[in-house]
Amino acid sequence: MTTDGRPGMRRGTEIRKARRGEAGLLAQLRRPPGGRDARIMLLAQLLDRAGTGVWAASSVLYFTFVVGLDTGQLGLLVGAAGVAGIAGSPLAGHLADRFPVRSLLIGCHLLRLVALCALLLVNRFDLLLPVVAVTYLGDRAAKTLEMLFATRVAGERRSTYQALSRSSANAGYALGAGLAAIGLAVGTRGAYHVLILANALSFLVAAVLVWRTREPRGRGLVAARTGGVPPETAAGTPGSDAAAGAPGTDAAAGAAGAPGRSPWRDRGYLRFALLDIPMNLDDSILGVGLPLWLVHHTAAPHAMVPAFLVINTVLVVVLQLRVSAMVQGPRQAAGAVAVYGLTMFAGCALLATATGGGAAAASAALLASAVLVTAAELMRSVSSWELAVSLAPKEARASYLGVAGTAQSVQKSAGPLLLTGAVMTAGPAGWLALGAAVAGLSLVQRRASLRRLDALAEADRPYVPGLRP
Repeated sequence: MTTDGRPGMRRGTEIRKARRGEAGLLAQLRRPPGGRDARIMLLAQLLDRAGTGVWAASSVLYFTFVVGLDTGQLGLLVGAAGVAGIAGSPLAGHLADRFPVRSLLIGCHLLRLVALCALLLVNRFDLLLPVVAVTYLGDRAAKTLEMLFATRVAGERRSTYQALSRSSANAGYALGAGLAAIGLAVGTRGAYHVLILANALSFLVAAVLVWRTREPRGRGLVAARTGGVPPETAAGTPGSDAAAGAPGTDAAAGAAGAPGRSPWRDRGYLRFALLDIPMNLDDSILGVGLPLWLVHHTAAPHAMVPAFLVINTVLVVVLQLRVSAMVQGPRQAAGAVAVYGLTMFAGCALLATATGGGAAAASAALLASAVLVTAAELMRSVSSWELAVSLAPKEARASYLGVAGTAQSVQKSAGPLLLTGAVMTAGPAGWLALGAAVAGLSLVQRRASLRRLDALAEADRPYVPGLRP
């Protein structure tokens, strides 16, 4: 090496170029964090979401034209299912502290398989309520267990895995929606039954794929950065104590059944979960707010509604991995929450302006809003995942992640009601008020998260051997 360090600089440049060349989506999918088990799980999620996309695109029409439910019954059915889904996340987290995650996830897929097949035999509204509720319960529980499985397997690279998971899921939803379009074009009872069976088949295949994985180490625990422990050690690289489950590691403590705290008595974490509910409103805005605002309050053509889904799907698949690379660690995740709020405010402000012009101006404002809300979603998917893990105590992360998962479930139930009952009723001022509220709450969430991270770091510092105080 020369005295000016140029050979070292050249080697560093070559390494960075090599990493950039390997950082593409397809390359990462071939070699995801977690190796073989992660690849299998990502494939299982792709197929699961493809089936879910089939059902999401056809369920309302099935209940309306095949089963014969009226609008009131359909609303009650969806509402009851949403309430049942809220219980799925904490129930999954509670059970994951006591039973293997892999077995629980297989059970969720099989539960949804049985419930969906029962729809082929049930036409009475009073019987449909529990069947659909069980389906939603299993769906939310499965998502929490997938998050827990991935966080344990991917370790320090969980944000990269989350990006790959989001890209796979959105590709699956798009595939499922395309398959549903074929069945809906036929429109017969038999075609609807084929769509239901296709969704059921996706659950069966997903269960088989999960069965081929290995149970992640650390019952009740999740790999995470601990003080100054190197990332590769905390992630459980081959030969490390974490990978081998040696005494003194989180995995060993979890296997020994170390007692954990209850998340329901942890006011700091409950505050995070509560504030995370409005940090998920992008989902309802994209799925409910944008289409209804376009149809009832703007001059934009109705045929533009599918463009919102296309924009969202393409941007998530293409950009999620890059966004996750920008947010490394819990402190940057806390900063991303503030970016989420500001981006949501900009998107809501554009929606407020969409009523003031002709079709072209309204279309441009709505499309730009869809891009901004999707950008907010990209930030939220990384920040929420990282903070849910990092803000939880090590000895009880499974049950804590179950509580964190309720934020999405509550938002899915309450978000559409908020938009239709208050925001859109108030007109453009309603969108401005919503955007300002989300932006303000995002700053509160950022500050509270940073304070809790400081407190957890201070509590952990004396217990990490070999580190300087």
